[in-house]
Amino acid sequence: QVQLAESGGGLVEAGDSLRLACLASGHTFSDYSMGWFRQVPGKEREFVAAISTGGYKTKYEDSVKARFSIFRDNRKNAVYLQIHTLKPEDTAVYYCAAVRSPSELLDVATQYDYWGQGTQVTVSS
Repeated sequence: QVQLAESGGGLVEAGDSLRLACLASGHTFSDYSMGWFRQVPGKEREFVAAISTGGYKTKYEDSVKARFSIFRDNRKNAVYLQIHTLKPEDTAVYYCAAVRSPSELLDVATQYDYWGQGTQVTVSS
């Protein structure tokens, strides 16, 4: 059973930076590509970023690629999302997700097999 646990969210001010972490257990972490998604009430879960098993390939949603960075540490079974220059519209629950070794980086929520419980990020203006 794959288990994912996000952390690092909180209440921040516009312009701040934040690093979200997702710790994985119960599987060989390096076998899984990882993704970050976010969701606000009343809207579908939105793709943010994805990273390949070895961390050499990344993919971003166009609107965040200038401010967001995804990276992973397979020794620590962790994937991170670094967010710079936070904006109020970044307010959401952020989720990490895992899918086993796909041939390409995936940006659709239904393509992922495992999910964490999410961490709330609230950006005040």
